[in-house]
Amino acid sequence: MRAMRETGAVDGALPPAPGADQYPALDFANSAIALPGGHYMDFLGTPRGAGQWLEERGLAPADAGIREMCAAQLRSLREQIRALLAARLDGAPAPTGALAAVNDALTRAPAAALLHWDAGRGLYRATAHPVDQILDHALANLATNAAELLTGPDADRLTACGSPPCNRYLLRHGRRHWCSTRCGDRARAARAYARRAATPQP
Repeated sequence: MRAMRETGAVDGALPPAPGADQYPALDFANSAIALPGGHYMDFLGTPRGAGQWLEERGLAPADAGIREMCAAQLRSLREQIRALLAARLDGAPAPTGALAAVNDALTRAPAAALLHWDAGRGLYRATAHPVDQILDHALANLATNAAELLTGPDADRLTACGSPPCNRYLLRHGRRHWCSTRCGDRARAARAYARRAATPQP
């Protein structure tokens, strides 16, 4: 499985799903994509790919030095967020493990300026700098955004792409249930084929 660089379109024709620009957590959940023909693309599949993904979204500097352990933590959080999105759409209880994982990520980076002591400065307050804790801050930011999506006013617009095998989530606009024009075209073609196949031949 090879992570590929995202440049605004996947496989030359798949732009970010509706809502992914507004919610980085939605973009994060969609960073592993099922494609027709049994193909699969994972932007977090390698340390290099994960580093590029974080860098392009302002969550890590270019020289972050993401290792496999870091990429694995990102992939794990992604699957937990996807589990929460799926439960929300199914009207099912949120999986306990997914809740615990997202809550753990939420507490990775302090939200408040903490109190410190320095012999030269005395007491002072400061927040941890993202460069010091790159992965923790990225995980915390993505988890926070996922929590905002799942509990905010846009949660009711959340849906899954209705064009198999696509596994992406999106924010619905009107009746649209497809994440891209390509998926919409594929779904319409499949329906047309099914109608033709069901029509008795003379």
